[in-house]
Amino acid sequence: MGQAEDVADQFLRLTKQYLPHVARLCLISTFLEDGIRMWFQWSEQSEYISATWNCGWLLASCFVLINLLGQLGGCVLILSRNFVQYACFALFGIIALQTVAYSILWDVKFLMRNLALGGGLLLLLAESRGEGKSMFAGVPSLGESSPKQYMQLGGRVLLILQNLVGTALIVLVAPMHDFLKYDFFQTTSVIGGLLLVVALGPGG
Repeated sequence: MGQAEDVADQFLRLTKQYLPHVARLCLISTFLEDGIRMWFQWSEQSEYISATWNCGWLLASCFVLINLLGQLGGCVLILSRNFVQYACFALFGIIALQTVAYSILWDVKFLMRNLALGGGLLLLLAESRGEGKSMFAGVPSLGESSPKQYMQLGGRVLLILQNLVGTALIVLVAPMHDFLKYDFFQTTSVIGGLLLVVALGPGG
């Protein structure tokens, strides 16, 4: 047991500066792939939205454009570490928009995946958020919980929830190429969230 902990500590020491970057890349992989998909499947996506919501070609195209720009723009900002909080909020908005537009709310497996994505984004938001200035700088305060700690807790709960429910339901996914590719990138994003847990430590 002690030897395994030593190996884990040594691994963390060696990878500490790279782990957050790898975690971010994994976490945004779903959004990156989906944004690129919006470009290559523009007509299919807009036709689907137009037919499902009977909203016409113009609104459907606006939906696809918002998805494309929101996801790719958010990914670029997160990877470059610029305006990370705004990028996270934009990606939260994309998740909410897609949950409604694609009726994911009624599909338990995809809903769990979206909740896990939200959990990963919460962890990323917590990582990027500076600690509030306290009266006694540098002195840990007992009994006080910062918003960062709540975000970390919420992110971890959502990641674990997806793993518990998603694993049980994954066998129900039809073996179609598009579903499998979607599943792969969603799982990669969950891995990114879990890597952030490793990089951030146990939390409060």
